[in-house]
Amino acid sequence: MGLFKRNPFGHILFLKKWLIRIMGGLTHRRYRGFNELKIEGSEIFKDLPDNGVLFVSNHQTYFADVVAMFHVFNASLSGRTDSIKNVGYLWQPKMNLYYVAAKETMQAGLLARVLAYAGAITVERTWREKGKEVNRQVKMSDITNISRALEDGWVITFPQGTTKPFKPIRKGTAHIIRQYKPIVIPIVIDGFRRSFDKKGVVIKKKGILQSMVIKPPLDIDYENDSIDDIVEKLEYAIEQHSSFLKVIPQEVLEAEEELNKKRKWEY
Repeated sequence: MGLFKRNPFGHILFLKKWLIRIMGGLTHRRYRGFNELKIEGSEIFKDLPDNGVLFVSNHQTYFADVVAMFHVFNASLSGRTDSIKNVGYLWQPKMNLYYVAAKETMQAGLLARVLAYAGAITVERTWREKGKEVNRQVKMSDITNISRALEDGWVITFPQGTTKPFKPIRKGTAHIIRQYKPIVIPIVIDGFRRSFDKKGVVIKKKGILQSMVIKPPLDIDYENDSIDDIVEKLEYAIEQHSSFLKVIPQEVLEAEEELNKKRKWEY
């Protein structure tokens, strides 16, 4: 790798590699130390192609979810199945790993900008900005950037576009799936909301069992499935369909609602 070799987004790969190494080293104990991360299904990574893979997941914090995925993906590619033991796997991280994030989030402070350089594809939300409801068209440049990332490597996206559970899947993700036909890998996470603050920066509580379940590729008929069909498949795959509400104890839902109320004054 040349010292100043760049990826398709102009990021210097040498700098990006060191950012991943440093940030990975600083955050490792958040998932194996202060808290424990239980992983299932990570053996699937070694059989995936080097590009054209879209990971879809539910979302619980701004940053802690995707940082955990960087750990799990790289650990698995280094031969550690369902384990992030020994952070040495970050010495040669996967350099063509990207994640979709809101532009306003990734411009909010130095830490966010550093994390953005490590692999963010920033997009403008079409429905919300600075805490207010908006209604605007999708920027074609955002779609183009996601397609460029898929051509180059793997992309992580959170199709609900929010950390609140059981919110609707945004149809933009379904359009991208139908148009670019990536392999779609669902991921279901839990425990991050209890472990960290909303931003995923401050450890709120220790001793929490976090979990990450990586599922087999989603069965999608790219030619015949409608956008609504794909949206529904995504809802079930990441366990955010309304039917899953029926299996969650009422006291858990009430506790979650109370927690959301307390967060309003914090952010």
